[in-house]
Amino acid sequence: MSSQSRQYSHTQELINNLPYIAMIMLGMAVLFLSINTLLWKWLTAVAYLIYGVAGVFWIILFLCPFCRYYDTNFCPCGYGQIAGKLRSRKLQNRESSQDCFNEKFKKHIPVIVPLWFIPVLVGVTVEFHTFSIGLLALLIVFAVDAFVLLPLFSTKHSCKECPQRDSCPWMKQRRTRGE
Repeated sequence: MSSQSRQYSHTQELINNLPYIAMIMLGMAVLFLSINTLLWKWLTAVAYLIYGVAGVFWIILFLCPFCRYYDTNFCPCGYGQIAGKLRSRKLQNRESSQDCFNEKFKKHIPVIVPLWFIPVLVGVTVEFHTFSIGLLALLIVFAVDAFVLLPLFSTKHSCKECPQRDSCPWMKQRRTRGE
């Protein structure tokens, strides 16, 4: 671990996950308000929730085993500890797993990216056809959380302390945009 690494309590891990949890809850609400039929409202909202939870486990299973925080309490979101219980590292050398992290990040992050866009696409389409101030307000709150707060919180907090930040595709992209 780097000298900047710190251990996280379960309470801090929960706090660090709140922007993502809020995004999923807000996304569910956008989908629920966007659909007219009661059955489809619930099915769509629950499907989005399942996708959000499955996305977390996708990252835990397919990205975390290649992270330096795998099976430690140095992971700000707590995924590393969960990954250690669900999947073995598969590599004997911790350093060789770090070399794979960048490749695995690029491969597996696109699986969860639609979570950011599904509520926006559905909500904006509905707003275009039948305007609702409530749905518009919810879309704005969703967008602020998903596209401003969540990335800002990650970049300024979790990524700031990450020993892989210099090679991470997420941080490289943000540095090239001057963030």
